[in-house]
Amino acid sequence: MTSKGGTSWASAVADKILVSHPNEALYTIAAGISPSGVVHFGNFRDVVTSHLVREALAEKGKNTQLIFSWDNFDRFRKIPLGVPESFAGYIGKPLSKIPDPEGKLSSYAEHFQAPFVEAMNRFNINIKYRDQTALYESGIYDEMIFLALKERYKIADILLSFMSGKAKGTKGVDPVSYRENYYPISIYSRFTGKDSTKVLDYDGDAIVTYLCAETGKKDTVDLRKEHIAKLAWKIDWPMRWRYEQVCFEPGGHDHASPGGSYDVASRVAKEVFGYNPPVFVEYKFVGIQGLGAKMSGSKGNALSPLELLDIYEPDVLKWLYFRKSPDQSFELAFNTEIYRQYDEYDAEHPENKTIPFRQAVSFGQIVQWQEDKLQIILEALGLKYDSDSIAKRLSLARNWLVKYNPENVIKLNDTFNADYAVSLSEIRKKYIKRLYDELLKNKDATIQELETLIYDIPKTPGLTEKELKQEQKVFFRDIYNLLINKDAGPRLGTFLWTANREQVIKLLNLIS
Repeated sequence: MTSKGGTSWASAVADKILVSHPNEALYTIAAGISPSGVVHFGNFRDVVTSHLVREALAEKGKNTQLIFSWDNFDRFRKIPLGVPESFAGYIGKPLSKIPDPEGKLSSYAEHFQAPFVEAMNRFNINIKYRDQTALYESGIYDEMIFLALKERYKIADILLSFMSGKAKGTKGVDPVSYRENYYPISIYSRFTGKDSTKVLDYDGDAIVTYLCAETGKKDTVDLRKEHIAKLAWKIDWPMRWRYEQVCFEPGGHDHASPGGSYDVASRVAKEVFGYNPPVFVEYKFVGIQGLGAKMSGSKGNALSPLELLDIYEPDVLKWLYFRKSPDQSFELAFNTEIYRQYDEYDAEHPENKTIPFRQAVSFGQIVQWQEDKLQIILEALGLKYDSDSIAKRLSLARNWLVKYNPENVIKLNDTFNADYAVSLSEIRKKYIKRLYDELLKNKDATIQELETLIYDIPKTPGLTEKELKQEQKVFFRDIYNLLINKDAGPRLGTFLWTANREQVIKLLNLIS
């Protein structure tokens, strides 16, 4: 795809779907994830890509639905960060059969599913969720599981055809024995609940015999009565395409690479399940600025979409994802790049009359996040913004600054900056002394009066306009250093009005 943003790419995909799956009564768009750890914002691109294609089909007059599968019948593979090491005892069990690490929800899977569902609700994206544990255990997949078992040699041949000679050698794969011993399912042992099992025999219908490696016991089970079998991923995926009649599903690079999951699953879909595979689109990586390493759901250091909503308005976050075509990578920002993103969004939506995010950060902290005081400041400066946007963005700005950028928090010094004070010339000390006297004398000065005062103090007869600006710049720098130990800071008149007056006077007292 070469579309540069917008949703023209989605319309083109929709046209492709109508060619490959014509005359469907219901066009099903699918996405999904294994909730083995944080369901992160990279997975949100799975939903966004699917959502936009669904919308494009709807605009063409088609009946559509977006489903999202929770692959919670998948095995627990490893312990992500934040989960107790004691959970090692659950490795090999279905994610839905493990307790919530915090003991609040019904399962380990639900622990990671719930925040994602809450975020999707806040994005107002209509999704129908599929609980794969419930579906497997209902028996609804039984006949397709048995079909896969009966066609196990054909599936083995397909899998072998995607293995290079080098890969076979590296993995020690002998094609003859691989084919003979291949089964497209794993069994969750009735002794341990884990999938550390090996299928030994299949009767050609519904009965399998397996060995439980952990106990050393053999067991024969009727899979129509005991729903403890799970299809391998590259077989499970096309099976569900057929069951749900999926016409489109996107995926990341791991699925899209030549000979990868999608290519294998497509062959299985056509040759085993007799289903024309859905149209597929690869989406690129979504990165983060300001938080260091690349996120990873399994490593537990990922951010969920719900956490992104700590600093992004839902509409702004959707806009950032929507404006890029899937073949374009982009980054979200926990650093000051977020200012530019909000500014660009506001420029495209001037009708909203929202307070700029950078103003919410700078003014918000100097009024200690008090909305009523912020309103006074904005009125004094002649700035009029929608009141709802002020309340909304003030909270987000506080989260961005306090939780993620504490080093940028503006805070009055605790003690007098004597080291800086000794560097001041006599004329600069005179300016500071005048400001000190005025603040001491007029404690009820308005923002505008303070603004006028700080610009007037450095005025000296005979200065050119350029020289005056330089004097004012140096004066402001002196004030900032005495108050916050920085060369620059928030709008000075406003800061002086909102800051603790007694502490400000103490910090400007050069005689103390």
